[in-house]
Amino acid sequence: MKDPLSYYKEHVELYRQEVKHLQKQILSLSMLRLIVFLTTVFLLYMIFGHWQIMVPIAIVGIAVFLFLLSRYTEVKRLQRFNKALVNINEEELKIASGNFHHRDKGIQFQEANHFYSLDIDLFGRGSFFQFINRTTIAEGTEQLANILKANRIDDIILRQEAIKELSEKPKWRQYFSATSSMVHVETPAKSIIDWLKNYKSFLPKIMAWLPICFGVLSVIIIMLAVFKLMPNPLVVGYWLIIGLGITGKYLKKINVLSANADKIRDTFRQHALLLDLIENENFTSTLLKQKRQQIQLEEERASQIFKKLSKALDALDNRNNLFGAIFGNGYFLTDLKHSYTIEQWIKYYGHKVKDWFEVVAFFDAYNTLGNYAYNHPNFIYPEIKEEGPVIKAEALGHPLLDKAKRIDSNLTIENEQFFIVTGANMAGKSTFLRTVSLHIVMANVGLPVCAKYSEYIPVKLITSMRTTDSLIDDSSYFFSELTRLKYIVDVIAKEPYFIVLDEILKGTNSTDKAIGSRKFVEKLVASNATGIIATHDLSLCEIEQELAEVKNYYFDVEIINDELHFDYKLKQGVCQNMNASFLLKKMNIV
Repeated sequence: MKDPLSYYKEHVELYRQEVKHLQKQILSLSMLRLIVFLTTVFLLYMIFGHWQIMVPIAIVGIAVFLFLLSRYTEVKRLQRFNKALVNINEEELKIASGNFHHRDKGIQFQEANHFYSLDIDLFGRGSFFQFINRTTIAEGTEQLANILKANRIDDIILRQEAIKELSEKPKWRQYFSATSSMVHVETPAKSIIDWLKNYKSFLPKIMAWLPICFGVLSVIIIMLAVFKLMPNPLVVGYWLIIGLGITGKYLKKINVLSANADKIRDTFRQHALLLDLIENENFTSTLLKQKRQQIQLEEERASQIFKKLSKALDALDNRNNLFGAIFGNGYFLTDLKHSYTIEQWIKYYGHKVKDWFEVVAFFDAYNTLGNYAYNHPNFIYPEIKEEGPVIKAEALGHPLLDKAKRIDSNLTIENEQFFIVTGANMAGKSTFLRTVSLHIVMANVGLPVCAKYSEYIPVKLITSMRTTDSLIDDSSYFFSELTRLKYIVDVIAKEPYFIVLDEILKGTNSTDKAIGSRKFVEKLVASNATGIIATHDLSLCEIEQELAEVKNYYFDVEIINDELHFDYKLKQGVCQNMNASFLLKKMNIV
């Protein structure tokens, strides 16, 4: 597999060159349009009065001009597309260098009462979400957040296969993101789905053929008037008034439909393009094939169905043109024609839109997961086991730490084992807890983890590491912590969880804390729980002598030449060196 940084550097230059090349084409096409326009005007001026020659020249001139305009629009779109690709690759290089704190933090997805999201920096500044998120659609962003919070332990291998496959398609993933980013969408998919679900048709079935017949009659009447074959030319005007009258009967409801159509037009244009990308890609993993199957109908492709509606929505938007509003409706009942097309689309396909939107959001979210896997070729997918240790990892590290500075540890924790981890301040206890927690979350999602090797029996995660008081709920810190611990006890009584605790019962005195912590750990062990607790209370380590399920581990610190030295390595045993007094003295606090 190609080194991701090399890929991004190569493609930044590739797409920049393409942008420059397309800019030259844009300038050339602009000059050609001007030349064609001036040439046509000049020729018409020179042969003015010779209608037999003027008409063909005008037709050819207009046709060439429109062709060049169409080509100009397409090249301009391609240039915007390649600029988006340049931005994507430049952003990847920035993030790889550690510059990602300007990106969406995902704070809106954080839940204080969630199993683990608040404790392990899943959201917020410098969070895992902020680091990995590449979604371009609001619904895709929400789905990504939900995937990270899901705590699902079923179908992990299916998710691994899907992420692996997408990780091997960097070009397709970037095309998906670039295509999506080119269309600015304001109306959420949920609002559109609700509108389609509750929509009530107002046009009768006669509108299936009336605008066509009326338009044919309009052409006949106008032609008769032009060739002076009609006794009263005013019939053309009367016919216009009749057409406007027919349209006017439904004008208020058409205006409402037009207003709603204006809000959803960009969303459907975007999704039509993204569905087309999904349909045209060959997926082999089961989950991706299932999702693509979800948008397929026997007769037509979802992208083509979306394009049909997009065209009808664009056509209805042309009613804002005064000429089209008067003559289009007066002679061809265009508003009725386009409104009926939209209503029929809603009738036949409205119920499928939710599925199509869901599939696009799914691929948007999984694009992020595939991108993360691609960016970390040295990470490994855990081997999913049914027996053995819950986690058996070699060189396990935190995925957001700089590889050059990161210190990895080996970890093997059996089912129903409970680790007590001690260590001095800043020795690495909390980072280790978040490392283990992220290993579980990432493994459950199907992502590769930061380790050299990993065996894993799927288990749900629950943590208590960052309890806070609440003035709104009138609850003290200690009460909030007790509430969280009670929640953990109730949850693990129903099904197994991997429990991660950091310095519990901080809101009470040291003696009470020691007694309470001991009883709580004994309670968890009696409940056959698996997990880790970090603490400064060395007396808690005595439980190892009484309960075989409990094992002591620690992070060490040494004072050498009046300086603290940490090795950040997990070791078996109890920490003997603490550093609070040393730091107080070192910083001239005492």
